[in-house]
Amino acid sequence: MNQMSTFRRIAPLTAGMLLIPALAMAGDPMPQLDFGNPLLKSQVVWGALIFIVLYLLASKIALPKVGSVLEERAAHIARDLNGAKEAKTRADVGMTEAMEATAKARAEAQTAINAAMTSAKEKAAAQAEIDNARLEKRLQDAETQIAQARAGAMSALRQVASETAASVVTRLTGTGPDAQKLDAAIGAALSARGVG
Repeated sequence: MNQMSTFRRIAPLTAGMLLIPALAMAGDPMPQLDFGNPLLKSQVVWGALIFIVLYLLASKIALPKVGSVLEERAAHIARDLNGAKEAKTRADVGMTEAMEATAKARAEAQTAINAAMTSAKEKAAAQAEIDNARLEKRLQDAETQIAQARAGAMSALRQVASETAASVVTRLTGTGPDAQKLDAAIGAALSARGVG
C-alpha cells in the first residue's frame, strides 16, 4: 500500500517529464526533441519504460532494504539511548551513594576525632593531677628539708657565733666572757638580722 501511494505521487511527475518534449516542439524544435524523427519517439518511450522498470525494481527491492536498514538503525539508536539513560541513572545513584558514604565516613571520623581528643584531655588532666600531687609532695618534702637544714644551720650558726665571740673576747680581754651575756648579745644580733 505504501508503494502504491508512492507510485501515485511519482506518476504525474513521470507524465510531466514525457510532456516536456512535446511542449518544447511548439517553437523552433531542437534536433534532440524533433518528434518528426521516428527514433526520438521510440527513445522517449523506451526511456519512460526503463524509468518505470527501474522505479518498480527500486521500490520492490532496494527501498524495502533501505527502509529496514533505517528502521534497524533507529532501533539501535533507541537501544543505545536507553542504555545511556540507564547507565546515567546508575552513575547518578552510585554518585549519590558515594557522597552519602563520604558524608557518613566524615561524620564517623569527626566523632572518632572528638572522642580521641576528649579521651586525651581526660588522660592529660588525670596525669596533670598525678604530676601536681607528686610535685606538691616533693615541694613539701623540700620545704621540710630546707626548714630542717635551716634549723640545723641556725643552731650551728649560734654555736659558731658563740664560740667565735668567746674566743675573740678572750683574746682581746684575756678573760672569758659571761656565757649568759654573750648568748643574749648573740641572740639580739641574730634577731636584728632576722636570722635567729
